[in-house]
Amino acid sequence: MAETRPLYLGPRLRRLRRELGLTQQVMAEDLGISPSYVALLERNQRPVTADMLLRLARTYRMDVTDLANEDGETYTRRIAEVLRDPIFSDIDLPPLETADLATSFPGISEALLRLHGAYVREQQALAQRAAGEGDAQDRDPLAEAQGYFAKNRNYFDALDRQAEQLAQEIEAEGGAAKFLAKKGVRVRFLPPEVLLHALRRFDRHNQQLLIADTLDAASRAFQIAIHIAYTEMRSELGRLVRQQPFSTQTAEALVKRGLAAYAAGAIVMPYERFAKIVEARSYDIGAIRGVFGASFEQVAHRLTTLQRPGQEGVPFFFLRVDEAGNVAKRLDGAGFSFAAHGGGCPLWNLHQAFRRPGEVLTQWLELPDGQRFFSIARTAGASGGGHGRPRMQHAVALACAAHDADKLVYARSEQPAVPTPIGVTCRLCHRAECEARSAPPIGREILTDEYRRPAQPFAFAES
Repeated sequence: MAETRPLYLGPRLRRLRRELGLTQQVMAEDLGISPSYVALLERNQRPVTADMLLRLARTYRMDVTDLANEDGETYTRRIAEVLRDPIFSDIDLPPLETADLATSFPGISEALLRLHGAYVREQQALAQRAAGEGDAQDRDPLAEAQGYFAKNRNYFDALDRQAEQLAQEIEAEGGAAKFLAKKGVRVRFLPPEVLLHALRRFDRHNQQLLIADTLDAASRAFQIAIHIAYTEMRSELGRLVRQQPFSTQTAEALVKRGLAAYAAGAIVMPYERFAKIVEARSYDIGAIRGVFGASFEQVAHRLTTLQRPGQEGVPFFFLRVDEAGNVAKRLDGAGFSFAAHGGGCPLWNLHQAFRRPGEVLTQWLELPDGQRFFSIARTAGASGGGHGRPRMQHAVALACAAHDADKLVYARSEQPAVPTPIGVTCRLCHRAECEARSAPPIGREILTDEYRRPAQPFAFAES
């Protein structure tokens, strides 16, 4: 008789509770158990019984199979990705053992994932210090805000659902301007000089929303949507911010601003309709932006948020850089490791987008651990307006796992090419044969030879 293994769903249960916006107390009342028992379940200190699994499924209208299988499969995939790290290359790690670890020992699996994550972050920190960056990185409010969105996988269900309702109300009123007019707010488009060079300003005294008239139609619509998000979704934005303690007020302000921008995108591109259009148009951003009157970058950013259970899209990594290579924004939903700051790999054609503005560039990529991705890159609209004013140009990139590429119209039009080997950053890339390297990797001894100059900038010892 086969042995019945206990079922542990701690991370899955915690994620479900957060997606539903519940406290442990409320979930305990829903399920007829104590809050302390919910805490034990979430920490994998108690298995989920068959009765509890049925209660969860009935109470929250979920499929039992989805509840029971998700974490084991997820852990197996994530641990397999971790074990592809070159540091484990000389160890025999059969896939069956990996699957058994993930299924039978979820606590150990979670500990291994956290430990490897800490190792990777420390390696990146060492690379940043070696590049001359300060030790205050851990307290950087921007990094803290980015970490908040990464932890939530850039998906906020409550915001999305409220934004969908608002989008219906806005459509029923005949547009965002008429929606605001009904609430006593007039929308006006004025020269930037009148707005003291701001893009958007709300005049509370006169109840006027002032928008710079130099913005294009997509940017105007987005700025109006941000104002609606701040005013109509204030309670939910505040609740999300209060849930997470931040080290500084700056970090909290950055997170709130990011959540408002998220909500604005959800108002302009409501989730359910957006997801259907995306699938019907095979992720063709040019076609999708026409449907919603949005910019290329707005659509690309919105694609990273398609994480609703049962309506998930392709997981994407999103990156925006300036012409100097500085990273202005990054969102990772595809397990794509890349430098959080400047100094990325020059072999990625994202950096060539500035020489071919407006053109979508595609590329197959391979990271040092063997993971393969498909990437699209394009310049985003330049900011600024008027003669003599500086114009900032950015490029944005989306990357998805190679096995998801066939869902994208960009990959269907070409045969899979030999992937370009790229690295996270030179300090963490151990490809000795790379001719594009600008710095040696951490921990490798550099060899000097007075009689031979290799094609690579550096030669290394074998060990």
